[in-house]
Amino acid sequence: MRVLIIRHGDPNYANDCLTEKGKREAKLLADMLEKDKIDSFYSSPLGRAKETCDFVSARFNKQAEIFPWLQEFGYPVDLPTGEKGHLIWDLLPTFREEYPMLQSADGWLNVPFIKNSDVPEKYAELKAGLDGLFEKHGYKREGSHYKVERANRDTIALFCHFGVECVLLSHILGISPVALTHGFVALPTTVTTLYTEERREGVAIFRCAAFGERTHLTMGGEEPSFSARFREVYDSDERRD
Repeated sequence: MRVLIIRHGDPNYANDCLTEKGKREAKLLADMLEKDKIDSFYSSPLGRAKETCDFVSARFNKQAEIFPWLQEFGYPVDLPTGEKGHLIWDLLPTFREEYPMLQSADGWLNVPFIKNSDVPEKYAELKAGLDGLFEKHGYKREGSHYKVERANRDTIALFCHFGVECVLLSHILGISPVALTHGFVALPTTVTTLYTEERREGVAIFRCAAFGERTHLTMGGEEPSFSARFREVYDSDERRD
């Protein structure tokens, strides 16, 4: 099975929709993917993701199923610094260095300010939702691998958000989401591709073949959006916070 995780187009966060640039990005994405084979579409309930999904699913004359657990993983935590309502995918480097367990696939949930928030519960809901979806498509989670109940070459597409994309990958690949959100960036409408590998009959894992792929933007002459990045050098007028 192949899984495509796709971030929404350039966002107008205030109105939860796509900007005109985001619509151009989504059209180029649809132009590229319509030549492909996608069997099922799934989307976040948020407008910017649904709108991006619609550009693509319309080319296949299909409707997306909406899953609440695909919405952005925006569950706040209260930091020891006194800062309230912070997000786990936006922590400064010097702060993360004080809590090395944030980088641990097994330990990040036990960092006190995360453990005492809604994050563990929401993470469990996301894992249950994703595992249920994969089981529907023939792959049942058992420990860190998947029992193959119906081997297939289906392609499913998940339209969502950068933060939740990294949280999904953290469960699939066994990596701390904090490590992923701060070490990688998936720009708007970029595509992350995972395939199953079944080296022993009935036992599968997923491997990431491409992260944040943006060929459709390059070929279409559309400059990638800056959203989710921060300033490349400090003395620039690019996004700082």
